[in-house]
Amino acid sequence: MDFKNLDSINQKILDLLTKDSRISYAEIARQTHLSRVAVRERINNLISAGIITQFTTVVQGEKVGFPLSVFLEVGVEPNKMISVAKNLVAQDKVKIVYQMTGSTALHVHAFMEDNDSLVDFLQKHVYTIDGITNVEISMLLKRFKSDLTVM
Repeated sequence: MDFKNLDSINQKILDLLTKDSRISYAEIARQTHLSRVAVRERINNLISAGIITQFTTVVQGEKVGFPLSVFLEVGVEPNKMISVAKNLVAQDKVKIVYQMTGSTALHVHAFMEDNDSLVDFLQKHVYTIDGITNVEISMLLKRFKSDLTVM
């Protein structure tokens, strides 16, 4: 199954699951005019094809004691990219690590309790990593949209 060639029903199923990963097969069946068995089969096929890789929960950090949403652009020596990425992935406060095009850098998203915890995290868990050349820090001020739909 090719993502680009998904039929409209599979696209609708993905849209429903993206909005609410806890939606029942029965509810998806109602909205797509399929049986629950057909919905389950389609979802299993999407999983088998690697289109759906996980079902997840999006937690609002500020509601669980981590109100500071921090984005780091971490410059990395090219030959140290993998080791730096692994080190950052191992940090509990880090939730996302991406390698992007452009400069040799990693995009990192982390949640902190406050400014002091950010300073402590940077000093103990980022600046000490061998291979990092620079770190640019941005903090989220306001979220206008957080839609994880890929289509």
